[in-house]
Amino acid sequence: MGEESERMAVLVTGGAGYVGSHAVLALLDAGWPVVVIDDLSTGFDWAVPEGAFFEQGDIADQELVARLIGEHGIGAIMHFAGSVVVPESVVDPLKYYENNTVKSRALIASAVKGGVRHFIFSSTAATYGIPARVPVAEDAPTEPINPYGWSKLMTERMLKDSAAACPMNHAALRYFNVAGADPQGRAGQSTQGATHLIKVAVEAATGKRAHVEVYGNDFDTPDGTGVRDYIHVTDLAAAHIHALERLIAAPEESLTLNCGYGRGFSVLEVLDSVDRVTNMRLERRLAPRRAGDPPALIADNKAILAALPWRPARADIDTIVADALAWERRLATRP
Repeated sequence: MGEESERMAVLVTGGAGYVGSHAVLALLDAGWPVVVIDDLSTGFDWAVPEGAFFEQGDIADQELVARLIGEHGIGAIMHFAGSVVVPESVVDPLKYYENNTVKSRALIASAVKGGVRHFIFSSTAATYGIPARVPVAEDAPTEPINPYGWSKLMTERMLKDSAAACPMNHAALRYFNVAGADPQGRAGQSTQGATHLIKVAVEAATGKRAHVEVYGNDFDTPDGTGVRDYIHVTDLAAAHIHALERLIAAPEESLTLNCGYGRGFSVLEVLDSVDRVTNMRLERRLAPRRAGDPPALIADNKAILAALPWRPARADIDTIVADALAWERRLATRP
């Protein structure tokens, strides 16, 4: 790392949430000064690790963000704050355009005004919609089929245009299905009412739910259930660190990269994994398809493997499930 990276503080929005808290851990583990801003609408103050400065607030509060940038010498922003439930975005689209697009616009404006040189954005594979070809590469058409995907794609566009007009480069990291928890038990998925399959399944395995609903078994997939590329949250956090280092090393360059393993698992295959890890049988109940769910979404991850020295460390599906289960059991003992 160069001199710039050694003294640069990183502002992490949504750092009290699931992916954000793991990114904060990864930054701290690598020696970066970290400032977290989170409104705690879905995050938890206890999820912010010791060693990070925490400010409760709204990313659209430009006066607050300007103060944080100035007081802490922020050189880079990792932006995780936003709403992430696809079916909810179909029912309440304006919430998603407000939280994911309008507020991101305000944050980008604060970054530009404050002279922040590097911006890493938590984007999504939902920007692809229903891809014509799977695995899907970064140059595939971006045709979202739900407001969540559109809200993220609009932010990608704002970043691209801002980077062209201002001395700031960016990385848009398009996540596939994030799962698992910190292997050391320091963080995990803690949101109430989560809709992510592995989270739901380990809740059922620990008695928090009576069963797991399978949303549709008539997709054009090998077993009829939806196929997704599950990426361990710790591997995803590591990708952010590598992306930050790349942005610093190549200030004229911006990146758009898929974050996935290039391997898909169906809903039934994931539930089979939970059965193996727990040595029990989850009850599965068939339910109608959810609005906005594509049949299969798998990453072509050749670009990230070529652009960054990132290599998956916890790609085994049983490992992902076991880490998620360990966190779920830990959550059950929290006061």
